[in-house]
Amino acid sequence: MHVLVRDNNIEQALRVLKKKMQREGVFREMKQRRSYEKPSERKTREKSDAIRRARKLARKQAIREGLLPAPPKKKPFERKPPLPEVKARTE
Repeated sequence: MHVLVRDNNIEQALRVLKKKMQREGVFREMKQRRSYEKPSERKTREKSDAIRRARKLARKQAIREGLLPAPPKKKPFERKPPLPEVKARTE
């Protein structure tokens, strides 16, 4: 896995690296390998993962074909305008 560091900006390169590792599933695999997983448990987990992926693919296909309604889109976060400054009363 390669990440280019531009203008000595290491923070940005680390963010890119973490995002690539997340996409590849490295963190998930590291978490699974922390403890031993019996072969029977591994088979059931892989089978359930395959079923989950197939359902997700079928759901997306049905949405594309118009058989299911598309989920509502999230509204982008809008910042509220700052509150007006209150002047302190001097007597």
